[in-house]
Amino acid sequence: MASNEMTGGEALARMLRAYEIGPMFGMGGFQLLPFYDAVRRLGLKHYLINDERCGAFAADAYAKVTGRVGVVDATLGPGATNLVTALVESLNAGIPIVAIVGDSHRLHSWKNMTQESRQLDILRPATKEVIRVEYIERIPELVRRAFAVATSGRPGPVVLDLPEDICHATYPFEDEDFVVDPIHRAAPALRARPSATGIDTAADMLRAAERPMLLCGGGVHISRASGAITAFAEANNIPVAHTMSGKGAIACTSPLSAGLFGRYDRIANGLIDEADVLLVVGCKLGEIATKRYSVPPKGKTLIHLDIVAEEMGRTVTPALSLWGDAEAGIEDLHAALADAGLKDKLAGWAAQVPARMAVWRQDVDPRLTSDETPINMARLLHELNQVLPADATLVADGGFAAHWGGLLYDTKQAGRGFVPDRGFASIGYGVPGGIGACLGAAHDGLGPVVALTGDGGFNMVMGELETARRLGLAFTVIVVNNAASGYVKALQHLMYGQDAYQSSDLAETNYAKVVEAFGCKGIRVERPEDIAPALRAALAESGRPTVLDVVVTRDPAKMLPGVDNRTAQIKKGDRVA
Repeated sequence: MASNEMTGGEALARMLRAYEIGPMFGMGGFQLLPFYDAVRRLGLKHYLINDERCGAFAADAYAKVTGRVGVVDATLGPGATNLVTALVESLNAGIPIVAIVGDSHRLHSWKNMTQESRQLDILRPATKEVIRVEYIERIPELVRRAFAVATSGRPGPVVLDLPEDICHATYPFEDEDFVVDPIHRAAPALRARPSATGIDTAADMLRAAERPMLLCGGGVHISRASGAITAFAEANNIPVAHTMSGKGAIACTSPLSAGLFGRYDRIANGLIDEADVLLVVGCKLGEIATKRYSVPPKGKTLIHLDIVAEEMGRTVTPALSLWGDAEAGIEDLHAALADAGLKDKLAGWAAQVPARMAVWRQDVDPRLTSDETPINMARLLHELNQVLPADATLVADGGFAAHWGGLLYDTKQAGRGFVPDRGFASIGYGVPGGIGACLGAAHDGLGPVVALTGDGGFNMVMGELETARRLGLAFTVIVVNNAASGYVKALQHLMYGQDAYQSSDLAETNYAKVVEAFGCKGIRVERPEDIAPALRAALAESGRPTVLDVVVTRDPAKMLPGVDNRTAQIKKGDRVA
């Protein structure tokens, strides 16, 4: 009779295989060696990264693109604590992650073990739940718990803490120990519908509205609700605006798309001012989305649909709260309004959107098509819109990349074709996010991936180009090269005047030459007319990443996201961008 004795590390690997996980990202250590050995023998996909934070960023982007659980691992101490920034991104953005961390041998804990720290105390506020394995035989049960928590309600990251002695010990597991519920392989695992009474009330409010509007956040994509949102908006002629994370709730090219609202907007804030009923879906209405809590203005009638009841009323008091899944709630509202005749009634209101958008585009066209050098950021985004296909994914790093991309990038179809790190908005997401998105796009049969990052963010994580090259990933990294910590320099200029800059300049660097040493293709772009040819060359490259080093304006007066003639006004207690 064959022995079924196995290490705790192998039991963990077998559970991950049962969940049919995608690629794992990590950097090993002695504590998790039995797990790594089992991953090798079982044929699971595990990729060595150069920084644990980047591994968690890659897992986050993979999960954002696919909806499947992202998996990352780290050894104890600095490995575990390096995960914190990326785990907070996933926590705030509602992304399903299981992070496996090694821990010290329990027999020797708190005896000055090498790299030992109070890592669970550090990780706990960065996660949805921390689960520590104290008995080897509970590994299957607790892995099931981790996946259930990660994929239910608002999804989020879960840490599974595995002490050294548990990982290296053995136990006679049975095959039935490794049975899992397949619904927890992706989020949302479970969908809760708003109450029928609430749906009826919301339907009555929308029937009576003359100028209703949808405001969509990242929860739309967590719920995989963009198809339902698009069908609902089109059936009833209701305009749609979005946050940066909500871009793609409806195609940006749709005549009903009012674009980004809040701190940076095209026409959406004006429409919100005129709307009489606002239906907010999967949106936390945080600082940027509300332009520091001034949008929507006081007195607006607001219906808030969200999976997290605690978010409703946090920043804006709704007239009606609908507690439930975004897709299920919108489907129920769609059915309730099937015979309301809103499409004809709201035709004039809906027609305002393309008419105003056309005026906006005409006004900003000189900037979108600017021939100035160094290159205008608006021209760079305009060229991306012209060249990228409908099934492309644009990953946007924090800061300028996310704000310029959120404002000007146009998704050509509904879905999460724009992947910014807006949960925590840290810089350094671009390259590892591109790695995860590239693997996710390949899994889902999507088109090319482009990662937009600033030179400061790129400097943080440049080493992950080695990872991408080793994996043979063909995606494009665009480095917005302004030789500065651009946001800081622009704000210093706006608040303190010309030449009042402190610790915001970077050394002039030719990144196209630098990346050649990593075995990547590098293209320096200094003229606006060269952007499109460089993009096409990058998209045609196979087997390795391409880095476009795009030299953009060094003028801090032109750095803040925006292309029209509105100027920032500084008010006491406000932030200017």
